[in-house]
Amino acid sequence: MLLGAADHAGAQIAISDPGVRTSTWTIELEAGPVWQSYNDVEIPNDGTGTRFSLKDVAGTGPWPAGRLYVTWRPAERHALRLLAAPLTIRETGTLDGPVTFVDQGFTPGSVDARYTFDSYRLTYRYRLHHGAETTVWLGGTAKLRDAVVELRQGDTHGRKPDLGFVPLLHLAGDWRLTPGWVLSLDVDALAGGPGRAEDVALELGYDLSERWSIQGGYRFVEGGADVDEVYTFAWLHYAALSLVWRPGPGR
Repeated sequence: MLLGAADHAGAQIAISDPGVRTSTWTIELEAGPVWQSYNDVEIPNDGTGTRFSLKDVAGTGPWPAGRLYVTWRPAERHALRLLAAPLTIRETGTLDGPVTFVDQGFTPGSVDARYTFDSYRLTYRYRLHHGAETTVWLGGTAKLRDAVVELRQGDTHGRKPDLGFVPLLHLAGDWRLTPGWVLSLDVDALAGGPGRAEDVALELGYDLSERWSIQGGYRFVEGGADVDEVYTFAWLHYAALSLVWRPGPGR
């Protein structure tokens, strides 16, 4: 299954100037459309399955997507961030040729397809740098993925779930362009071995008040795995718009 997923420049703790009080808690709700530029599958990946394109079956999109971030900052240089990012794509499309998927044979023609990639993450990050214009964070992310690829054609049904843990490196940075405006980069990524994962976002945020901000931008999630059990690689593109709330007293 797609490993990374990363998800994005969310739950940023924006700081206008050094020494400005910041919120201990940050809650972000993000929503927007998602597209796919490729989504290739072969299950099993041992010579008995057929490699086919879920993008050709389901199309490029868009589909609705959303995320929820909760960030806790217990100390000035330390932060913990929780993410819940469900995603399900369901479409009826067409197989151009015969496909063997999860030991089931599908014939050319109409087929119902489902692709689910739910991501749950816990990120710890440490603030390496904080200046008048820039802030840099470095840390790690523990990701739990709950993914499913499914095909259904009449009485023929193939389904492959994939529940697994993925460790990712985390890097984030803010660039304060002008008072109230922040350009943020957020990355969760891992490469090597039989798979890779990149979740990268670039967003522009604006402080509506001391407690409320809005931000929007582009995020992509790309990656997958090439092992005997599965071959799955996908590239997803998100247009993200977020509402950020910093409740409670600052610190």
